[in-house]
Amino acid sequence: MKKWIRTVLIGVVALLAVFSVIRFQFFSDTGEVKGVPVESAAGDTSKALPETVAGESREVPVKGMVTMLDLGASSCIPCKMMAPILKKMEKKYDGKAAIIFIDVWKHREQAKRFGIRAIPTQIFFDKEGKEIYRHVGFVSEAEIVKQLEKMGVG
Repeated sequence: MKKWIRTVLIGVVALLAVFSVIRFQFFSDTGEVKGVPVESAAGDTSKALPETVAGESREVPVKGMVTMLDLGASSCIPCKMMAPILKKMEKKYDGKAAIIFIDVWKHREQAKRFGIRAIPTQIFFDKEGKEIYRHVGFVSEAEIVKQLEKMGVG
């Protein structure tokens, strides 16, 4: 009897974890906005930065630059594990590639815009803004570097 109860409790906890990860899918349709509110991977991911430091609206993907877009949430465990990696990548590829994080629980319209079904999701765009590669789940620093090198970013 005790094994049965333990099994049920583990199942309930697992279901709650899954629902918390995908809850962003259930959002109202606010429409697509021009100029994505982006967040710096190096900065505080709890605050949106709708503009660049220069005060210009930042669109995703960044025109004329290879872009890695990470869509996640500041309260998602795998997303939190990726934060230091993104910070390092942002510094390493400064001026060579745009590394951008968007919290889809705060900016739900972006989840719909990019067709996100689970977080974290990383999307790599070429210089022309064409999606080249998409990965769902935690991605290591080595995998990010490998993909950026495939795209000609050194």
